Amino acid sequence: MDKPFVLATDLDGTFLGGTQADRRALYRWIEDNRDTVGLVFVSGRDPEFIHEMCSSNELPWPEYVVCDVGTSIAQVHPEKGIRPIDALEREIAAQWNDSGDAVRAELKSFPGLTEQKTAFRYRVSFDYDPDSYDPRAAEVIAGMGHDVLISDNRFLDVLPRGVSKGPSLLRLLEHLSLPPERVLAAGDTLNDLSMLIAGTPAVAVGGSEAALIEALPDLPRIHQAKAIGAAGIVEAMIAFDLHPDAKEILTDVI
Repeated sequence: MDKPFVLATDLDGTFLGGTQADRRALYRWIEDNRDTVGLVFVSGRDPEFIHEMCSSNELPWPEYVVCDVGTSIAQVHPEKGIRPIDALEREIAAQWNDSGDAVRAELKSFPGLTEQKTAFRYRVSFDYDPDSYDPRAAEVIAGMGHDVLISDNRFLDVLPRGVSKGPSLLRLLEHLSLPPERVLAAGDTLNDLSMLIAGTPAVAVGGSEAALIEALPDLPRIHQAKAIGAAGIVEAMIAFDLHPDAKEILTDVI
């Protein structure tokens, strides 16, 4: 990752957000500039989903992923799959300490939570109903030594304490000896907050969750875009002058 610019982006609502024309323009530009542009997906999605998605459609392949809401950090091999980086996940695994079954047992009787079927390694995730949710569930999880993260007003994740997108992205950047000022972090929901305040240039794309916008500090390095999804990423790239050819993307959507 010796490239002068790296995009570290959430998927749903961010890299996958906006018009089809905006997405295609950004994806094509990334592919045309692979010698100077690096790509990291920072997502709540699991590695298998990301590999299938990149294999089956027009998405450019990332070099690395920080997925499962920060609990997985991996290098991407298009032909061989997504390979976890053991040196970066070891601390996450130790913090989680195989707590999945215990978390499920503790939350089984709480209303407003429907466990997601995907078998995650170092997290437990639920579909979340705010109208019937009992906030005492978060107190139980805190007592177990874990964190609760609610995002988009419909998802609840139980994570190892201190682990989320932001800390895991920083762990990856340090591993790659990649200066934070060369990285643009992009997101749109509350589970992106830790990434957007991690210290890199950052953008909350247009249409972001209101709770995320309210939580963001007013800092020059955090851009609140007007443009939706992929176009919001481009808006921030130009605003921060992160790549000399970023304005070329706009010509593809005029």
